[in-house]
Parts: sequence; C-alpha cells; structure tokens
Amino acid sequence: MRSDSVNKGASQAPHRSLFNALGYTKEEMERPLIGIVSSYNEIVPGHINLDKITDAVKLGVAMAGGTPVVFPAIAVCDGIAMGHLGMKYSLVTRDLIADSTECMAMAHSLDALVCIPNCDKNVPGLLMAAARVNIPTIFVSGGPMLAGKVKGCKTSLSSVFEAVGAHAAGKMTTEELEEYEEKACPTCGSCSGMYTANSMNCLTEVLGMGLKGNGTIPAVYSERIRLAKQAGMQIMELLEKNIRPRDIMTKEAFYNALAVDMALGCSTNSMLHLPAIAHEAGVELNLDIANEISARTPNLCHLAPAGHTYMEDLNEAGGVYAVMNELDKKELLYTDLITCTGKTVKENISGCVNRDLEVIRPIDKPYSEVGGIAVLRGNIAPDTCVVKRSAVVDEMLVHEGPARVFDCEEDAIAAIKGGKIVSGDVVVIRYEGPKGGPGMREMLNPTSAIAGMGLGSSVALITDGRFSGASRGASIGHVSPEAAVGGPIALIEEGDRIKINIPENTINVDLPDEVLAERRAKWQPREPKVKTGYLARYTSLVTSANRGAILEAPSVTVSK
Repeated sequence: MRSDSVNKGASQAPHRSLFNALGYTKEEMERPLIGIVSSYNEIVPGHINLDKITDAVKLGVAMAGGTPVVFPAIAVCDGIAMGHLGMKYSLVTRDLIADSTECMAMAHSLDALVCIPNCDKNVPGLLMAAARVNIPTIFVSGGPMLAGKVKGCKTSLSSVFEAVGAHAAGKMTTEELEEYEEKACPTCGSCSGMYTANSMNCLTEVLGMGLKGNGTIPAVYSERIRLAKQAGMQIMELLEKNIRPRDIMTKEAFYNALAVDMALGCSTNSMLHLPAIAHEAGVELNLDIANEISARTPNLCHLAPAGHTYMEDLNEAGGVYAVMNELDKKELLYTDLITCTGKTVKENISGCVNRDLEVIRPIDKPYSEVGGIAVLRGNIAPDTCVVKRSAVVDEMLVHEGPARVFDCEEDAIAAIKGGKIVSGDVVVIRYEGPKGGPGMREMLNPTSAIAGMGLGSSVALITDGRFSGASRGASIGHVSPEAAVGGPIALIEEGDRIKINIPENTINVDLPDEVLAERRAKWQPREPKVKTGYLARYTSLVTSANRGAILEAPSVTVSK
C-alpha cells in the first residue's frame, strides 16, 4: 500500500502520532487510506448538498474496509461569476483543482481517491488530477437540479438570462422577469439543462470513471445518496484489483466520450476539457477527430437549451447508459473497455433500454444524422473553433453577414442591448481567449441578450472566448489562434463579410490573403490586461483553446 510510507514501521512513529492527533484508531491506520475530494461549499448551488454526498461516501468506504480521509477542492459558480470580472477566474480554477488534488494525494501517500465534484471546472479538474496521480479513483457528483416551472412550462437558468434580454428589449415586464428569477432554479444541484456541468458529469460515466446514473440522478433524490455509498464501496474493489484511471481513460474511452457527446448535444466546453483530460492521461486528442466521429454519430437528444427536455427527463428515459445502448446498436462505441464498475462498457450498458423515445430518439430516427457539436476551420480559425450545432436553428447553419467587431464582452453587450445589432450581423468578440481574457470568459450574457431580443435566428456570434452550455444559437467559440497572440480574428475590421458554413465545417472572412497579410504587418500585441496575481501567472503558461487551454511551462535554455 502507498500509505505504508506514512503509517507502517518504527520510523513512521512520528507520522502515526499525527494520525493519533487526528483521532484515528490503530485499526483505521491499518486500513487503506482513501482520499475523498469534496467540493462542498456554500456559494455554488451544485455544491451545497455535497456535504451529504461526502458523508455517504465516507460510510461506503468504511463499510467496505477503508479509512476515509476528506479534503477540499474549490469551486466557482459560473452563473454567479458571469458577466463581470469574476468570469476571468472560472476556467483557471480547473488547473488549481487538478494541482491541489495532486499535492494532497501525493503528499499524504493516499491509496485511492473518491472525487465528489459537480460543476463546470471541478469535474474536468478532478479528472485531470485522477489521470495525473493515477491511483484507483472513482467519481460521484452531486447531481442536477430539477427544472423550474414558469406559467406551466419547465424552465432553467438560461431562460432567466434570456428574460433579461427580453426585458431590455421591452418584450417582458419587470414582474415577468421576477417570476423567472424566483422559479427557474428551484433546488440545489447543477443547472438543469445539458450545460457544461451536466455534460461533464455524463461524460464521466462514458469515460468509465463514474457509476450508472452519476450524470443524471437529480441532486434531491435519495437515489443520489445510495449512489454515493455504492461509489464509496466500489473504490475498495478498484483498489483491490489495482484498476487505475489510465487503465480506464484510454484513447478508445475518449473516442466513446466524443461519440456520446455528439449524441447528447453536450456543451462546447467539452471540446476544451476532453483534450485537457486526455493530455493528463497521456492521450493526444486532436479536435479534428471530433468531426470524423460526428459524421457517423447521430444526435439523439435535444435537452435544454437546444430543446424543452431536462436532465430529470433524461434520467427517467434511462440516462446515459440508454443513450450508449442506442449507439451500440450501430456499433458506434468501443465496448470491450474496462470501467470503474470492474466490468466492461458492454456489460454495463446491456439491457439499459430507452424508456422515452422523445427524450432519447431511437438510433434510426435521430434529430440529425450528424452529431451535436461541429469543429470549424478557415482563415478566421486556422487552428479550429467550435459550435454547438444541435442548438443552432436550421436557417443559421449557413450564414453570411457584416462583422460587428468588439474587443471585449462588455462593449458587445452594450451594443446588443442598445439596439445597435441588427438582423444579419455577425458579432465578433475578441481578446477574450485564454491569454487575452485572461481566462477565456463565457459569453452567456451576449448570446442570451441576442436570443432575448429576438435575434437568435438571424445574428451569429464568434469569439476567441467560450460559451456557457446554456448558450444557444449560432454561437461559435474557441477561435484559435486567439487575438492576443495575433490570430486572424485580431485582423477582422468592422463591416468585413464573414461566411459561416456549419455543415461544411468552415468559417472565413471574405478577404484576399494579401489584405490579411497587410493587416498582420500592422498588428501590434497588446499589453496584458492583468499583470499581478494568479491570472498573470496563468497568462504566461496557458496554451491555445484548440489544445484544451492546458498549462505549459515556458521552455528553459540551459547554458553550457
């Protein structure tokens, strides 16, 4: 056992004395030490219930013969951080979470981990840590919140953001806006649509790192507590069999994740997180493979914001395993892979039937024959950009219009709410990428304002920043290279014609190469927006979005 180095032998007497100070008994010290990474806090709705999940996991570990050891992971609520300085601090926490978890696991020689995340950066951050540390690990999340209900219709957080746009346009009264505010988020849990948190929790099941139901069982269901106990017990089996994250998260497992991502219509943020997790697992995940997988994988679900069904509906329909079972009917998955259940993918999904053919379309009657996310290339984004195709209306799949150029999110929002954006425009928001933001802010406010003002089917938005999973419409993000490093998006000028063709996976500004070359010769890099603190360090280390915005130390020249 790894923990022998802190609790076995005469030379470890000082170590054991410190365990005594913690209240551990001799019997507890002789058992495997199981780290429980709890993301509980009192500022994130998806995390306020994680104390109960943590207690259930501790009980499960103890019942199966382990000693649970709890330590924390931070979490930012993207919704509360949205639209102001706070959003610069969202994506960057993914690496803090991974780094701090690595530090705790390695410093204390823990034998295994149970990770308890729920929201946007905690799930990928802890998956990155699991792959990096590579000791037996299992995930159990806090679960999604139930959908809200306004005027008899289910709704969610994205509806509130869009209601703000409708209110600004004079299409909604203050009283109606307040009703959305009061009723859209009725319980604890990750927001109820197929946004980033739920996307990543569902993909954790697909990767083989979470038990059945991890992505879909609502936070308020007692079934979630039972799942947590099962996860606590299951980690002991993984430890006994020495099944580790890199045994589970193979290249084929990531290909499965991309396929199910396409079927579910997940958040575009998955295209940022999956490459970063794969990198830690020693797997190169080139985004071009996403289009290859999308071309053969039908889109089976239209969960909010793409449609009017929610996570609770997906759970009742059979959950992630039912979606995987549909895909397996056409042999679209690798099914001989080992998972955290100790069984293969095939064994896990066998018999998991689709109980609602409207929530999960049958494989032969999909919403579309291609997947829910598209990766685009062109002279604006030579290193790719991404769009949630399943949330784009048909008339915007091919679009051409004049560029309306803004160098920050705030200026774009002011123009949208000020009525300066009209049908046919292409809003360009730049210098919001990983380095330029810094932190690659989500653009839920501008996309929601566009939708709320009735322009969702006639205005496109492109950015080197990113989008919330709650965004819908022709919202094209992760433009790489970003403006801050001289990417072509920095060369676009007001009124340039931009051509978007999602079915053909292209995005271009209608300019000759020589014009772009002349503009490039005149372009000058900008001073960093933040020069102190963690964001400044992040800016110096972060790579491009098409590489998952991973951190990479600058090369060091050694003198001879």
